[in-house]
Amino acid sequence: MVVDEWTQADVDRIFHALADATRRDIVRRTLTTEASVSELARAYDMSFAAVQKHVAVLEGAGLVTKRSRGRERIVRGDAAQIARARSLLAQLEELWRSRFSRLDDVLATPRPDEHP
Repeated sequence: MVVDEWTQADVDRIFHALADATRRDIVRRTLTTEASVSELARAYDMSFAAVQKHVAVLEGAGLVTKRSRGRERIVRGDAAQIARARSLLAQLEELWRSRFSRLDDVLATPRPDEHP
């Protein structure tokens, strides 16, 4: 099960990173094409340093990678890590659907003191 392959800290980093709309947008942008941090910073109404911090959070979660190209830092979304995160969410969804299904069964079972 995919959930077992992740530590709680891994899961926390992924969800924390994706909890912010700017970071989700950076991931979206860099999955289709790589971009320098400077290019990314021009797309947002915030400082270069703020975008750098967003990229650092995403990099810490493994959602993007960063490499040097001369003086620039090039950011690229990590499709494999996104796929792992999607698989984690699917596993969690299945877990909760199973729990709700069992709860439905319990609620549908008449109690001994009830009349059918």
